[in-house]
Amino acid sequence: MFSEKMEKAFELMEQAIQLLKKSLDTSYLDAYIENGDNLLDDFQIRVLDGKPDEETILKLKEIYKELQQIDLEPEEFRRLTQLLLLKGNKEEPVQANHQLTPDSIGFLFVYLMEQFFSQTSQLQILDISSGMGNLLLTVLLNLKLSKKAVIGYGVDVDDTLLSIASVNSGLTSVDMKLYHQDGLQELLIDPVDAAISDLPIGYYPNDEKAAGFTVAAPEGHTYAHHLLMEQAMKYVKPDGFGLFLVPANIFETEQSDNLKKWIQENVFLQGVIQLPDAMFQAEHSRKSILIIQNKGENSAQVKEVLLAKLASLKEPEKVTQFFQQFEAWKSSNLK
Repeated sequence: MFSEKMEKAFELMEQAIQLLKKSLDTSYLDAYIENGDNLLDDFQIRVLDGKPDEETILKLKEIYKELQQIDLEPEEFRRLTQLLLLKGNKEEPVQANHQLTPDSIGFLFVYLMEQFFSQTSQLQILDISSGMGNLLLTVLLNLKLSKKAVIGYGVDVDDTLLSIASVNSGLTSVDMKLYHQDGLQELLIDPVDAAISDLPIGYYPNDEKAAGFTVAAPEGHTYAHHLLMEQAMKYVKPDGFGLFLVPANIFETEQSDNLKKWIQENVFLQGVIQLPDAMFQAEHSRKSILIIQNKGENSAQVKEVLLAKLASLKEPEKVTQFFQQFEAWKSSNLK
């Protein structure tokens, strides 16, 4: 259940987006970005070539006046932006790789990050394929709530998705630096403590670029999610972790041999957490969280790789059972 102020804020934001969508004759996502930019510009309405029209401007001013009276915490604002984007996806469906990472998965990433970095007060986190930024934003905001100083780096080739991530990071006052580029090109960032990503599933079209990676397929296109995982870990410090949402059958595909080779040579595979089957409509769409760690002076291959299957993320007792299993594994295996 959402609070009364959240419901009111959603209603007002939705009205503003729909007004802009109609007046600017644009898509829901572009209207969402335009509305967000207005809010970040101290609720000033941007007018370009006479759009939006005067009637729309007057209505927006009334909406913004009401919105200014609603005090939302950063995490509440993130949840609000997620609801609006989910609403937009119903109006104008986006491809599977562009959809928001569900909060239930996002909070599982938060838990894992808290466990792996319990003794660390400052964290820099990279999302190599950030999309709309919901996963990275969820992790950053909730680690911030646990008194950690966090900086996020998001990379995506889609400028619309990146603009949404930029608006949302601004609305929630999170330190997130965004890069509009192919994630497999050289990144101008310093080494980070961890990489996280809900990796896009599919083939990478540039075979020449892919050939420089260990995971490259010997023939034909290489899986983009394999390439992006290898690329992300290049920017993670020694001993740092990578948490990646990947197909549950990632080690059973025709390209799995080169992925296994890269893992064996470059990182430690520390765990695989299979997400509940009920979260996915078909068997081929099921996903797992892959936990890998860069080699370094303070890391080693665990004696027992964590192999866990979450029965449910909706039933508290099942989630608690997983937490207990994970913490027992952590105390026995990690330095």
